[in-house]
Amino acid sequence: MKAKKLLAVSLAASTMLGLAGCGGSSSSTSSSSKSSSSEDKALTAKITVWSPQEDQSKANGNWLKKECQAFAKQHPKWKLTFKYGVCSEADAGKTVTQDVSAAADVYMYANDQLGTLIDANAVAQLGGSTLQTVKDTNSASMLKSVTSNGKVYGIPFTGNTWFMYYDKSVFSSSDVKSLDTMLTKGKVAFPLSNSWYLGSFYLANGCTLYGDGTQAKKGVQFGGDKGYATTKTLVDLVNNKNFSDDADGKGLAGLRSHKIKAMFSGSWDYDAVKKALGKNFAATQLPTVKIGGKDQQLKSFAGSKAIGVNPKSKNMEVAVKLAAYLGGEKAQKDHYTLRSIIPCNTALLKEKSIASDPLIKAQNDTINNTSVLQPTIAAMNNYWTPVETFGKALVAKQVTTKNYKAKTDAFQKSLNSDASK
Repeated sequence: MKAKKLLAVSLAASTMLGLAGCGGSSSSTSSSSKSSSSEDKALTAKITVWSPQEDQSKANGNWLKKECQAFAKQHPKWKLTFKYGVCSEADAGKTVTQDVSAAADVYMYANDQLGTLIDANAVAQLGGSTLQTVKDTNSASMLKSVTSNGKVYGIPFTGNTWFMYYDKSVFSSSDVKSLDTMLTKGKVAFPLSNSWYLGSFYLANGCTLYGDGTQAKKGVQFGGDKGYATTKTLVDLVNNKNFSDDADGKGLAGLRSHKIKAMFSGSWDYDAVKKALGKNFAATQLPTVKIGGKDQQLKSFAGSKAIGVNPKSKNMEVAVKLAAYLGGEKAQKDHYTLRSIIPCNTALLKEKSIASDPLIKAQNDTINNTSVLQPTIAAMNNYWTPVETFGKALVAKQVTTKNYKAKTDAFQKSLNSDASK
């Protein structure tokens, strides 16, 4: 009975705060979730916020400090002190879970970290008006990227995927629909030894990751006839004179020297690629590749980067509202202006200046047309190393036309050696 009573009090409070499912760590402060500062009760709070270093750089307009100060002005009855720390979105799953109680109140994470964060009770479930806003201002794919078992755990602020940059003086808009066609006209760099990219070939040919992406017991299925055909295609790709493995910045260096005519990357390389290609800059969604004699659509992993709230925050009301602000329309627009971080807010994406940006079109077309949602379950931790090892073996030409089936079998076994039973 005691446990049920505590849960009832917690849920009642969390509903008003825009939270749900935060257990005993939820604040019981009675406060409206409306944004009007006139409804805020006076309080004093010290809020720790973690973000990548780039968001705290003067050269980038110190986005994080700018937004936190703007948030404070919206709530004049709150006496807020902000403490800033550095943690990249990719490291959140590791850093936050080391000591949840000592971690930031608000932090950023890449959605592939979600399973790890949930398992460690290190990210708060959203509810109330905060949840409704997330649903109202994001596409279905963005919402799904921060959802687990029907519950939402973050506020997306940008999509996260990779697509293709190319030299439009070499490849036509028709050429870039097929990787095979491109390889007859110019040198293409692809990060085959990078496990975030390699799986796109197997996914193109109907191979699966944990069933629908949430079923750990089904494991990774990159073997069998579909896997053999895919590996054979990769062996042929590595032996193509117009293929280059993009490792250690070789793709970008090749664009600058004009030896490489296309590469696969994401928005983080936009400025450098645009400078390298100049007037010949172009970007687009992923092409098809011929596997087993059929044109199959390459499929990148897609997800989001999101703002998360620590369920052990001592100032839950402030933390939730700050997270909503940092992931909101104005903050996303500032992020785009200062750092070219592509917004995912649906209203912003309709603005003419944003909708006409070729970078944004390439990323959103990829997310909507040529991608799969990257699984967020903890079992994905077993995926990365075997794929990277196999990719390096392909590039080193240790996988050949004579042994590719045996190598695929070994690869399939390694992918599932630690799978949940």
